[in-house]
Amino acid sequence: MAWIFLIISGLGEVGGVTFMKLSDGFKRWRGTVGAIVFGFISFYFLSRSLQDIPISTAYGIWTGIGSVGSVILGMIFFKESRDWRKIFFVLMIIGSVIGLKMVG
Repeated sequence: MAWIFLIISGLGEVGGVTFMKLSDGFKRWRGTVGAIVFGFISFYFLSRSLQDIPISTAYGIWTGIGSVGSVILGMIFFKESRDWRKIFFVLMIIGSVIGLKMVG
């Protein structure tokens, strides 16, 4: 169950960052509320996952999910660069997360 909590936490991180972007510096209330709600979800489920998963593994995977998810959403919805080097480094993050899971 801890791994499911960690995945939910990582997705919450992606949602929080996305709504933070949509809040326009916390000037738009819907984006601000979304950032707060998803931030709470992210930290709540991260804390639940830390009951069973070592902090080094959990934090690395949580930030990996947040980073990769944010980059992908940025490319899809915010017209950010799709340069091959960016994609290469995202794949390196994914490989690192898999490595952490394997050794953790």
